[in-house]
Amino acid sequence: MKRLFGTFGVRRLANEVLTPEFASKLAAAYGSLVDGQIAVGGDTRTSTVMIKNAVISGLLSTGCDVVDLGILPTPAVQYAVRNYYDGGVIVTASHNPPEYNGIKFVDADGIGIPENMEEKIEDIFFTEGFKRVAWNRIGEVTSNQGVVDEYQEEVIKRVDAEAIRKRKFRVVVDCGCGAASYTMPYILRKLGCSIITLNSQPDGFFPGRDPEPVPENLSELMETVKSTGADLGIAHDGDADRTICIDENGDFVLGDKTFALVEKRMLQEKGGGIIVTTVATSSAIYDVASLNNGEVITTAVGDLLVARKLRETGGLFGGEENGGLIFPDFVYGRDAALTAAKILEIMAHEGRPLSELVSELPRYYSEKKKIRCPDEIKEDVMNLIKDMVSQESGVKGMDTTDGVKIFRDDGWVIIRPSGTEPIFRCFAESDTQERASEMAEWGISLVEEAIKRLE
Repeated sequence: MKRLFGTFGVRRLANEVLTPEFASKLAAAYGSLVDGQIAVGGDTRTSTVMIKNAVISGLLSTGCDVVDLGILPTPAVQYAVRNYYDGGVIVTASHNPPEYNGIKFVDADGIGIPENMEEKIEDIFFTEGFKRVAWNRIGEVTSNQGVVDEYQEEVIKRVDAEAIRKRKFRVVVDCGCGAASYTMPYILRKLGCSIITLNSQPDGFFPGRDPEPVPENLSELMETVKSTGADLGIAHDGDADRTICIDENGDFVLGDKTFALVEKRMLQEKGGGIIVTTVATSSAIYDVASLNNGEVITTAVGDLLVARKLRETGGLFGGEENGGLIFPDFVYGRDAALTAAKILEIMAHEGRPLSELVSELPRYYSEKKKIRCPDEIKEDVMNLIKDMVSQESGVKGMDTTDGVKIFRDDGWVIIRPSGTEPIFRCFAESDTQERASEMAEWGISLVEEAIKRLE
């Protein structure tokens, strides 16, 4: 069982657990397994520069050459690695609160490293079996500050920019004081949009809102879209790999809706193809695929797992229900900027508002909940839940790819431990909002009961 890595990378409290010493040792463990030029970049958190420099030191000590990309979105780092370098390290805690930070390692394709490599890194970390080179073979540091501009131009190349420019969309963009501040306002202006920015100054304290783009954190964005008559609102998480949309009425659009909308367009453009997603994604993804010559393949939760499956199968498109969409011909990871640009392209080509486009998609209702649970008992809690579910009446089936997904006559619910926080997540979907909420509550009650039994 892994001791450090979660769903993607290592996340801990900055300067309490994730100290410079911890970061340097972890990077040295990675550097002991790779050769060549390693790109390093990070998000806007207050601890990122400290941790990034420690990571660079660890890599240099193993003889790796380092290219410092600075502060930029996670997908921009993945783009750079895929095109120019032999591996990469991203310093980010994505949507976690500001006191956290994290370290993500990627391979030469910009995809999160496989589990067996994570285990090797942990073994080197704990045994201190680092490959330390002689003084005259220590690596060198260079920088590439042009990646941010190149990434922006490559995003624009992948959509019908002229069609978007002709529409002169008014867009409100909320960068959450994160890494999107360096890219999204500029991309939108280059696409001819009139923009209003919220929280678009880089600030690792995240003073405007929590980095996670969920409804309770986006009230200002929703109100601004409504009061200014904007065509679209866009929100990003801390490292700018997820996009959440607000329609022209100021209403929050669930991530699986934008996933289904882009999926539909991609399948129509290519005449079909493989769509890769996780077991926690809406049934709408399957419906859209069946209507447009698509095939859906599922994985456990985690964008790196989706990305790997896309590479393995030559898939057309993929993503998760949280607004993280993957365009494998560009970046093998969730990409907020291309997602936003693609939504604008669809609106431009259709000549209709986002609310109308979303209303035509297969309709399901969902509810998400979470509950705290200590990391050390997660496995025992999960085993108890599986036992309890197996004895429940009305259960049509179970999928244990990731946690447990429970199928019932009127929908499904998935219960799974988070790989990044000391919580369990519960996501339910049904044909009515009331039933989806009831099923989510039932899922949470199972976690509560399991925890109680272990006390």
